[in-house]
Parts: sequence; C-alpha cells; structure tokens
Amino acid sequence: MILFLHNRYRTTGGEERVVEDLAWLVREHLAEDAEVLARDSGATGRLTAAAGLLRGGLDAAEVGEAVRRTGARIVHAHNLLPGLGWRALAAARAAGARTVLHLHNYRLVCAVGTCVDPSGADCTRCHGRDTVPGVRLNCRGSRAEALAYGAGLALWQRRLVREADAVVVPSAAARDRLAALGAPTAAQAATVLGHVVRDVAATSTAAAGAYALVVSRLAPEKRIEVAIDACRAAGLPLVVCGDGPRAAALRAHAVGADVTFTGRVEAGELARIRAGARVALVPSVAAETFGLAALEAMAAGVPVVAARVGALAELGDDAALVPPGDAAAMAAATRRVAADPQAGARALAAAARRASPEVVAGRLGALYAAL
Repeated sequence: MILFLHNRYRTTGGEERVVEDLAWLVREHLAEDAEVLARDSGATGRLTAAAGLLRGGLDAAEVGEAVRRTGARIVHAHNLLPGLGWRALAAARAAGARTVLHLHNYRLVCAVGTCVDPSGADCTRCHGRDTVPGVRLNCRGSRAEALAYGAGLALWQRRLVREADAVVVPSAAARDRLAALGAPTAAQAATVLGHVVRDVAATSTAAAGAYALVVSRLAPEKRIEVAIDACRAAGLPLVVCGDGPRAAALRAHAVGADVTFTGRVEAGELARIRAGARVALVPSVAAETFGLAALEAMAAGVPVVAARVGALAELGDDAALVPPGDAAAMAAATRRVAADPQAGARALAAAARRASPEVVAGRLGALYAAL
C-alpha cells in the first residue's frame, strides 16, 4: 500500500495531476493499492496556514492514523505546505512507513516555488536558510504571508528533508537549481523521476494541424507574448489555453494577430484542441522543473518548440529549442517544424520513450524497492 500526501494549491494545476497520475500508476502498473490523503489550501484560512508554516505542520496524527489504517509501507509526499509540513513525514515514520519527499518546485528555499521575482524575472536571491530577500520583495503579494513563508522555510527546510528516506525531483535541472539555491544536501542529491503520461496517442495528426498551441498559466514568466509575436511573424494562427494574471494584457498584445484565447478548458476539450494543432510552443523563461505542457503535447503527437531553459533544455533533439525570450528564433523554428510532416511522429516516439506508463512504472518501482 502506498499512501500519497498532498496539500492542494489554491489554484490547482499540474502538480495535482501528477499526484493523481502516480496513484493511478501504482494501482494499474505496480499492482498495489494506493490512497491519496489531501488537504486543500483553498479551504484553509490565512491564520491557520501561517500557524502550519511556523509549526512545521498541523494535525500530523491524521497521517499516522492513515498509515496504521491502510498498512501503508511507503508515504509518498508531494506539496506539504502549509498544512502538513515535516511533522506529517515524522508521523508516517513513527507509524512504520518509509517516506518519499517529491519536490516539484523550489519551495524548500523559494516562497513562491518558481524562482521568479514579482517582475517575472528569474531569481535566486534567497539562498539556503536566508529567505529575507523574498520577504523584502514581498514575493507572496502579501507582507504577512511573505513573512510566514520566509520564517517557516528558514525554520524547517532542513528538518523536512531529514524526515525523508528518499528525495525525488522531476529533472536533473531541478536538482541543479536546488543545489544553486543552497538547499539541504539530500535535496541536492535527489533521485530524478520524470512525470508519467497516461495516454500516448497511437498516431500523430499534427501534419494536418491548422494552428500553433500554447497551454500555460498566463503569468509573466511564461512569456506568452513571445509566442504571440512568433506566430504573427510565422503567419500561423495561435490558440492559447489557460488563464492567469496576464490574461488581459496578453489579449491587448494580441490585437491584430490571429490569436484565440480559450481560457481554462477541461481535459476532454484540451485533447480535442491538441488534436487540431500543428505545433506546440513553450516560451517560458523560468527555470522550469519539468515542462509538463511540452511532454503532454508530444504524447499527443504534437511537435514542440520550446525555450532552452531549465528542464526544457533536457528535451534536447526531441524538441526544437530556441533562446528564451527570442521571438524571431521561435518564429523561425515554428515555420521549420510546421513544414516537417514527420515532426509529429518523432515527438510521439520521444514521449513514449520518456514518459509512457511502462517506462515510469519501472523507475517508480525501483525507487520503492530501494526503500
């Protein structure tokens, strides 16, 4: 039995999908029971959240009880802030389970987890237990929240890692960035486990696609305006799926260009939109820890043009990589990929090689066996 722990974010996204996909992988491909014990930041008051950050977690007894009730041999923890913290891992160990800490972002050191400052620029000002820069810059958008996160991270980051029998990251780039941030040593030596994609398409339809596609949160560091400018220059329509704080500004930037904004869409509708795409663009300038949008596009048979940054750079020859922030280079690569009738088939093969359930299940099973 594998028990997954996850403190859901106020705005849910890729990490929630990864937790669900891993639980599915354990059940369907490792033939073992799995259960998810979740808390919800959207239902947690700010004072309660602050208390959780400063105490290193709340109500840890619930985790120990879940281990004893289910007979879980491993507790696989994802986001633990603000409500679970190191105390959840300690309770799991005390109840007899081994613990895995899965770091999907940089929140061991960075209060927002993305290494992006309020201007949208890459940022490594916080280092080790020195989280004062994040408080000074008010990275959380609330001075009280910034103080709570800064203090909580400084107090408990080392204890959190000590309570893990194994630490996992989704890419070598994420591990390297954690080292640059001065994260605890165990995090710097973490095991790399890439995400799984449940469904890899049988064939690619990208050669008949009619538009470029961006699937992203509309945030400053995602640089969606670069994709808009690239498609304007390449003469290719663009569909943008997602929502976020830059939505209005991006709509204004796109005036006069052939751009459709869909907002957030459900999985079925997104699959339909991907099926009509010729190429997927990932223009982020942030130090992405994985690049799930790129992988999911490839698994649908859609070739990818991406910024050479963070874990996206690890796509290597499986994607067309361009300098971050360079619309002209992205336009040239987009034209080239869109004109290649075999690009979709190659993307599909790369996704199967990297992230098919059979591939990731083997790696996950080996991680659990080593514990």
